[in-house]
Amino acid sequence: MGQLAEFLTPADLRKVSNLQVLARLVVEGLCVGLHRSPHKGFSVEFKQHRPYVHGDEIRRLDWTIFGKTDRFYVREYEEETNLRATILLDASGSMAYGGKIVYATRLAACLAYLMLAQQDSVGLVTFDTKVRRYIPPRARTSHLKALLNELEAVKPGGETELAGLFHNLVPRLHRRGLVILLSDCFGDVQNLLAALAHMRHAHHEIVIFQIWDRDELEFNFRQWTRFDCLEVDGKQLLVDPNSLRGAYLERLEKFRAELKQGCRRQRIDLIPLVTDQPYAEALAQYLTLRMRR
Repeated sequence: MGQLAEFLTPADLRKVSNLQVLARLVVEGLCVGLHRSPHKGFSVEFKQHRPYVHGDEIRRLDWTIFGKTDRFYVREYEEETNLRATILLDASGSMAYGGKIVYATRLAACLAYLMLAQQDSVGLVTFDTKVRRYIPPRARTSHLKALLNELEAVKPGGETELAGLFHNLVPRLHRRGLVILLSDCFGDVQNLLAALAHMRHAHHEIVIFQIWDRDELEFNFRQWTRFDCLEVDGKQLLVDPNSLRGAYLERLEKFRAELKQGCRRQRIDLIPLVTDQPYAEALAQYLTLRMRR
């Protein structure tokens, strides 16, 4: 059974326990919480007056305005609601390199703990070429155990195709909310960006934590090396890395630049994280910046 202590150390929890995941965009939810809702009701924050129309409840009339203007106006409020978040965890073969899958599962546990602690709803999707497991968002504290059990059971393997997955998920995420992707994002950038645009069109806010191993960023291989494909069994290549380094780094820079520019156009936060970087520290830095915004 998954336990929080298996994912997060006390030091990690101290770094992030006072931070809150605040959505920048309007989100929907089921109960009063921290985040602005598109629904109008009777709670928390006054929004505006509007003329009375037949069918409006009498108790919503502002009699002070009536006394001044001899006209009927209704008070509208903007209720505060909890965040509805879904964590998408890439469990494809490429995430098996180095410590990427371990890093991603710990980050997912940290995010789930934070959001449930502030009474937000959190769900989890694990996937490779298709959805392996979908746990719908819940706000109960006991829900954390179900999420941790799934994270503990995750084993990377198989190929992935992010674009198709995102297109298929949009109808399943019924309410607008926060979608958090934990992945290396390997694949065709333009197809991925088109799928992300589809999800943004459904009014979801998207945050991508792109997980890297230091080897992938610097390609510091010196001797002849056999590279095994982690997503297709039996596919391997023996090469002299010195002859490939320049071309590899050039293509890597192009890939990262295209993804960064596309995410900026879609107002998607793209946060690169390297597995040798303490994840709780990196998350604390990002959430602090997010709160200030």
